Amino acid sequence: MNIQQIRNATLVVKYAGKTFLIDPMLAEKGAYPPFPNALRQNQNNPLVELPASVDHIINDTDAVIVTHLHLDHWDEAAKKVLPKDIKLFSQNEEDATEIRNAGFKNVEVLTKDTVFEGIQLIKTKGEHGRGEILKLAGLVCGVVFKHQSEKTLYIAGDTVWYNAVQEEIETHQPDIIVVNGGDNQFFEGGSLVMGKEDIYETYKAAPKAKIIVSHMEAVNHWGLSREELKSFIHEKGISSRVLVPDDGESYSF
Repeated sequence: MNIQQIRNATLVVKYAGKTFLIDPMLAEKGAYPPFPNALRQNQNNPLVELPASVDHIINDTDAVIVTHLHLDHWDEAAKKVLPKDIKLFSQNEEDATEIRNAGFKNVEVLTKDTVFEGIQLIKTKGEHGRGEILKLAGLVCGVVFKHQSEKTLYIAGDTVWYNAVQEEIETHQPDIIVVNGGDNQFFEGGSLVMGKEDIYETYKAAPKAKIIVSHMEAVNHWGLSREELKSFIHEKGISSRVLVPDDGESYSF
């Protein structure tokens, strides 16, 4: 497999001969207002440009996976440029209906036993924060990829560390885990995705896995920089298994 960090949570995953586009946020730098009640109110989203042209990023895509419909995972630019007949997976029927209403004709809801071109796609649990903020953050999911010719890949999505993430790791024994780790948050409500300690818990729960940290420094409410995270994982002595890619960087396994 090959996993390329595009920007924010957007990934291109080549797996068992198929190419998946994950959580496409494809707008030009500064296209949208900042998320309110958070840091960097003077900076529009996305904060950085894409590392390649949109055409290059979406070229050869066989399927799109949208873990939830927040703007930084499924934006107006993606709706405009993606072919309306492309295969697209969503977390539930509510999201699928909204995606269909944007003109997409081939939308399927992920389940525990979805199969696409011989690749098993398993919907996983996630919680987009802790406590009261969950009511505002809404439902999210992750996905596990399995195929006899590939290592097992777990894309955790927009979730903090909690018992269900540990259960997914114990159940599926992933070789590669992608976590969203920018510690994004508003002025109230706490972390919406993983911070340093959450990433460390993931590391401890999956002692044989490589962990890739995505969703960093791309939208205004980020709270954890790549530099700070790299310093933390160096101090913990876990740099060999926790990877912090720059936008455009890719890994093969």
